[in-house]
Amino acid sequence: MKRLAAVLVALAFVASFGAQVFAAPYPDKPLEIIAPANPGGGFDALARAINRALEVEKLYPQPMSVVNKPGGGGAVGFAYMQMKAKDSYEMIVFSPPLIIGNLNGTFPGKYTELKPIAKLITDYQVFLVKADSPYKTFKDLMDAVKKDPGAVKFAGGSAAGNMDHLAFCKVAKAAGVDPAKLVYVAFSGGGEAMTTLLGGNVSFVSTGVGEALGQLQAGTVRALAVTSPERRSGVLASVPTVKEAGINVTYEVWRGVFGASGLTKEAQDYWVKTLKKMTTTASWKDSLEKMQWVDAFADSAAFTKFLADENTSYLALMKDLGLAK
Repeated sequence: MKRLAAVLVALAFVASFGAQVFAAPYPDKPLEIIAPANPGGGFDALARAINRALEVEKLYPQPMSVVNKPGGGGAVGFAYMQMKAKDSYEMIVFSPPLIIGNLNGTFPGKYTELKPIAKLITDYQVFLVKADSPYKTFKDLMDAVKKDPGAVKFAGGSAAGNMDHLAFCKVAKAAGVDPAKLVYVAFSGGGEAMTTLLGGNVSFVSTGVGEALGQLQAGTVRALAVTSPERRSGVLASVPTVKEAGINVTYEVWRGVFGASGLTKEAQDYWVKTLKKMTTTASWKDSLEKMQWVDAFADSAAFTKFLADENTSYLALMKDLGLAK
């Protein structure tokens, strides 16, 4: 019996040791990159830019796919990641709606349920009018808003209380306008908001720079101001900042990558290293140039701290607007 027991213990040790030795290292499965919105928007553009760069530069040795999970301003994508809590082969792109949805109660959980991997880019908001709009400058627009906030309707590609809405609310508040008096028309995507602007149904649109490039290049709209700290380059080189209009405000539209709550440390470390390498490649730099994105890479530790600061900042703004729950 003693000999049998010794044999069984030895076999158990070998089995355990063998499992550790022969366990496949990460990564050994296909990857899903989740865009929590419809094709064509900022989330989708970033997810596909990541997928393209990883494929072209051969940085991920397994198959990859971009999966769109639209709905609820990102809430559906968030819920999907909750379902995949133990899966280290799910990655989702997010931006301020992750924080906003947490604070206004529209997300089915807290932003801390996702595991930060890396902050990748920064975009900014731009305020657009039709090419033939009577508002020639941002001062013209703000003078009209100050005179009658409810008469100058504006649209965006996200729900009320989300980025496109809050960006202008922040500017208006700094300019001495009660943001609660503003009239915002919400759409499920930037394309619909732009169509409404071109149809003359709103005075201006608040949207991300990357999502406005097509119409700006076509000359159908004019940008009156951008929320960046300094002037941008390219098609926005002649567009003044909000600060230049005398309103001391910036508004950053960061975008980063997250894993599910159960993402292993091995997988998190792998992706921090891999995405950092990706940001140095020609494929990625090409996407930055085309989309007018600003490189803003931060690893998981720095990104985690940044998110905590963002949560504090948005909480203060949304409390002022009565939007925090």
